Amino acid sequence: MSKQIEKLKKQLTEIAEVVNSFQSEAVQVRVVDRLLDEIIEAERTETDGQDAYIKRDRMVSGIEGYGQRAVPGRKKPGATKVLNQLLSSDFFKQPQSISSIAEYCKEQFDSDFKTSELSGILLKLAKENKLKRERSNENNRFEYVAI
Repeated sequence: MSKQIEKLKKQLTEIAEVVNSFQSEAVQVRVVDRLLDEIIEAERTETDGQDAYIKRDRMVSGIEGYGQRAVPGRKKPGATKVLNQLLSSDFFKQPQSISSIAEYCKEQFDSDFKTSELSGILLKLAKENKLKRERSNENNRFEYVAI
């Protein structure tokens, strides 16, 4: 097993510069995911198919920041990671309430966050000047919009 980990580390070191040249973390994840799929496909011809899936799950879950797809046995991304992804997208171009953010996370990321989980992170992003926090005149609740 340690030989496989060492081999994977060496391969990731070799491709790190190319992968990091992409600005988008989502693109970086997709590139590494595709490369890992090719590695697994090559290993699959050598081993039983079930073993390859187990190996891939171990390899991907051992790399911090990768493996964001919902795969059985793998943790879903946390609220901070999901909100940072939304921040880098066009989601916050329109003002969003905490409840609308929670609904969107449930639909798009299959992550059932409570509004209380999101509120502290959103406040932190507002204090870091990544989001603007404004009270809605309609319902007197906070809404968050990109700066």
